[in-house]
Amino acid sequence: MNYKIVNIATASGLNPKSSILIIYTGGTFGMSYDETGSLVPFNFGLVIDKIPELKALDLKITVISFPEPTDSSNINISHWQDIGYIIYENYSQYDGFVILHGTDTMAYTASALSYMLDGLNKPVIFTGAQIPIGSTRSDARENLITALEIASTLEEDKPIISEVAIYFNFYLMRGNRSQKLRSSHFAAFESENYPYLAESGVTIEYNKSSIMAFRPGLKLKLHKGFENNVTILKLFPGISESVVNSILGTPGLRGVVLETYGSGNTMNYDWFIKSLHSAVKRGIVIFNVSQCIGGKVIQGRYESSRILEEIGVLSGQDITTEAAITKLMFLLAKEKNTKEVKKKLIVPIAGEMS
Repeated sequence: MNYKIVNIATASGLNPKSSILIIYTGGTFGMSYDETGSLVPFNFGLVIDKIPELKALDLKITVISFPEPTDSSNINISHWQDIGYIIYENYSQYDGFVILHGTDTMAYTASALSYMLDGLNKPVIFTGAQIPIGSTRSDARENLITALEIASTLEEDKPIISEVAIYFNFYLMRGNRSQKLRSSHFAAFESENYPYLAESGVTIEYNKSSIMAFRPGLKLKLHKGFENNVTILKLFPGISESVVNSILGTPGLRGVVLETYGSGNTMNYDWFIKSLHSAVKRGIVIFNVSQCIGGKVIQGRYESSRILEEIGVLSGQDITTEAAITKLMFLLAKEKNTKEVKKKLIVPIAGEMS
């Protein structure tokens, strides 16, 4: 990857308290108005002019920018691999990492990175903005400043955060537990099934009982493979047999996240159960995830979900759709046999489910 490096020496003293690498991928955050009033990608070499408060953090900051800013709607596996590679290659040189990313697919990328970065013992904080940095009312300033502060904070010479997280609108959330729920509010993200890791107010209050513990002696490993022959099948009243069979009959399909009702329920039509059962018998892994924002799948609570259990559909418990599809992609690429995929799919591998 031919990325651009911008060195920004913001430290006010000779010995900055931390060195932080910012990875700028694109998105609303990095837009600014030009002389014609049009939004254009922001030059991060001038970030101090836009956010002079960064000088007070006493950090050594370096920015690595994607060659072309990427709208988050266009983010794909290759971008996840690029971000993971940058972190892996620069891991020993920096105390923490802040990733500036468009909000629409941020939860997918954060989930993917949580699986890729095996043995992570430093903070990787995603953030972004709902309003461009060049706007008067932009939320970009507070999000970036606090994300940098969190990424650089130590306690007893160890980082308080040693996992992939999302910081947005005063809250720090585990990355693979987060979802974008709002498009027109500053509070774009929520973590319905897991407590906030921290809340920013006059001070930053950390919820230490919910934060992944620092694990001394770990060596970072990077897993870059993802299987993209997967899909999400969302149920709705009236979905037709032909549509379901068409999706499940996709050539080369290896995995399906099945978005069901409530606590994992589906219609119990014969054709539907037969379609799922046939797919399972052909080796397609089907992962049951609730359409509800909060709560979890409890297969067997009702008759319809009991049938799913019997035919080999796997329960996603309280995992989000974003974390589920990326986990399915990750495990299908990493593991050599389907049995191992199924075994690891239903247990947490990066704090993504209870």
